[in-house]
Amino acid sequence: QVQLVESGGGLVQPGGSLRLSCAASGTIFRIDSMGWYRQVPGKQRALVAAITSGGSTNYTDSVSGRFTIYRDNAKNTVNLQMNSLKPEDTAAYYCNARLATMRQKGQYWDYWGKGTLVTVSS
Repeated sequence: QVQLVESGGGLVQPGGSLRLSCAASGTIFRIDSMGWYRQVPGKQRALVAAITSGGSTNYTDSVSGRFTIYRDNAKNTVNLQMNSLKPEDTAAYYCNARLATMRQKGQYWDYWGKGTLVTVSS
């Protein structure tokens, strides 16, 4: 089994910072991409930032320059440093990993964490 566990959400004032962390564990063979998505009530889950195993990154326009995604391949972790937070960043944030397990080394599937809530409010 594979688990993704997020941490680091909470309440922060506008302009503040938070760091989200996600650790993947279990019978993992290899992780391809990892990323963070967010969702607000009534809307679809949307990509915030993603990073490949080689370190290439991708950000949605609204967070570019404020958020930084980075990962530790040896530890199977991915982090999202969020600076200059705005009220519109308020959402549930979900960790994603596209990975292959030891049982199916040639097949990659998306795995998700349970989410962590980020609230930006004064």
